[in-house]
Amino acid sequence: MSFNFYLSTVRSQAVCICVTLAAVLAPPLAMADDTELAREVVAKADEVRFPRDGFQVVIDIDTLSPGEELDKRKYRVLSKGNENTIVQTIEPAVDRGQAMLMRGRDLWIFMPNISQPVRLSLSQRLTGQVSNGDLARANFAGDYEPKLLRSETINGEKMYVLELNAVDRGVTYAKVIYWVRQANNWPHRAEFYSLSNRLLKVCRYENFQSLGGRIRPTQLIMEDALKKGDVSTLRYSQMTPKDLPERVFTKQYMDKLNRVD
Repeated sequence: MSFNFYLSTVRSQAVCICVTLAAVLAPPLAMADDTELAREVVAKADEVRFPRDGFQVVIDIDTLSPGEELDKRKYRVLSKGNENTIVQTIEPAVDRGQAMLMRGRDLWIFMPNISQPVRLSLSQRLTGQVSNGDLARANFAGDYEPKLLRSETINGEKMYVLELNAVDRGVTYAKVIYWVRQANNWPHRAEFYSLSNRLLKVCRYENFQSLGGRIRPTQLIMEDALKKGDVSTLRYSQMTPKDLPERVFTKQYMDKLNRVD
C-alpha cells in the first residue's frame, strides 16, 4: 500500500466522521432554536393579549346554548404581572359582591354570606364555556412548555402552530394547540385539551382594536367541542393602567375592596 493511498484513505475516513458528526449534532441545535422561537412567540402573544403591568378591564360574557335563554354576565378584572388577579362580579345583580382572588396558581372565591373564602381550581367552569383560569390567569408563557409544530397559511396569513404542554396539573388546561400570526405575534386560535387528550373547547381571538395602549383582541369566541351550539362570547372594554400594590392581592383586602366598590 503506497503512502499516498494510505493518506487518501485516512482523509476520506475523517471526512466521513465529520459529516456523520454534523448530521448527529444538527437536529438538537435546530430543536434548540425552535424551542427558543416557540417561547418567544408565546411570550409576545401574551403581551398582545394583556399588559405586563397593573391594569383593570371589564369583561362582558354572553353564553348561548340551544334551547336556553341568553345568559349575560359582567366582570371587572384587576391584574398585575399575570401572577396576581382579582375577578369581581358586576352582573347579574344577585351575584354582585362575589370575587375571586388569584395569587400564583392559588385561587379562592369570596362570597358575601360566607365568612371564609373557598378554594377553587383554575380549570373549574365559571360560566358557559369559560373556566376560572380563562379570566383569572392568562399566562401561557408561565404555565406551559411550548413546542413549535409547524407553519400554516390561513386566509393568506402565515401562522406559527404551537403545542403548549402544562408544566403541572395546577394550570387551566393540560394541553393547548395555539395558532399565532407570524407577522405580529397576534393570537389567532386556540384548542384546549384535557389530561386525557380530549378536545374540550376552541377559542377564536377576534376584533383587534386599540385597548390599553396597543392593538389587542377585544372579543373571544369560545365554543364547546362536545356540545354543538354551546358558545360563550367574551368582550373586553375599559382597559386602563392601574397602580395595584401587593396589599391589594390579599385575603384581608378583599372585604375592603368590595365595600369600596
